[in-house]
Amino acid sequence: MSPVSCASAAEARGFESMFFPDHTHVPLASVTASTSGEEVPMFYRTVMDPIATLGAVAATTTSIRIGTAIALVTERDPIILAKQIATIDHLSGGRVIFGVGAGSNEHELRNHGTDPRTRFVVLRERLEAMTAIWRDDIASYTGQFVNFDDLWSWPKPVQRPRPPILLGGGGPTVLDRVVEYADGWMPFRAGTEQVLDCPQGHEEPFERQLAHRIHVLGQRARRAGRRAPSVTLFNPLPHHDALCRYAHYGVDRVVFWLPTAKAEVLLPTLDALAALGSNLTR
Repeated sequence: MSPVSCASAAEARGFESMFFPDHTHVPLASVTASTSGEEVPMFYRTVMDPIATLGAVAATTTSIRIGTAIALVTERDPIILAKQIATIDHLSGGRVIFGVGAGSNEHELRNHGTDPRTRFVVLRERLEAMTAIWRDDIASYTGQFVNFDDLWSWPKPVQRPRPPILLGGGGPTVLDRVVEYADGWMPFRAGTEQVLDCPQGHEEPFERQLAHRIHVLGQRARRAGRRAPSVTLFNPLPHHDALCRYAHYGVDRVVFWLPTAKAEVLLPTLDALAALGSNLTR
């Protein structure tokens, strides 16, 4: 099922948002090796470009928010990416949510000229530079990896000063990075890729860690003099009790993992998830 058709179906069922992943390519040398030590899923070969996909979805929907989960900013030119995201936000009427990450595939990063050892600095600088382009009529940036003199770039995003930036990741320093330069945190719950094919159960160890880290995130944000960042949980357990627990912990949004499949598989899945959401609001 095409992303455009799937997004229209999700909008018709009342979903708040839909997100699209980002992998420009799969280096053959990385099929069994990445900086995370996990095997690279082979379905990464079929990932469409999220920027082009967001443009197509923006043109065929009216209310659903559209985002990246996640855009690998470390593999993209920040001036071009700032222009692309601002254009889509402008054309969609301010519906973009910009989920971002540093990337974990060493070979993929190196093919784009990024040293995996410096990817977090590159990510921060590119996001800071993009924010300057979105915010300022005349923008400039000086950093270790990103440098440009005064420039003009329009359109500006509808959302001011920028579309919300959700930082993906679960490492030991991710909360500090969220507080420093992001608007929200997007942790990932590892596990099944079949959204409705997992057992009903009690609280997972992951959930106890998630609850603690959300609490710590709020504390660090307050110490930094800012409001608590939002929390978007990627790949939640799709069960009523689990979703209620997530809300209690402070999760603001959950993003269900959908399989790459035909409409006869995806539409019933969307129906079931929509019914689950409807039951939560009663």
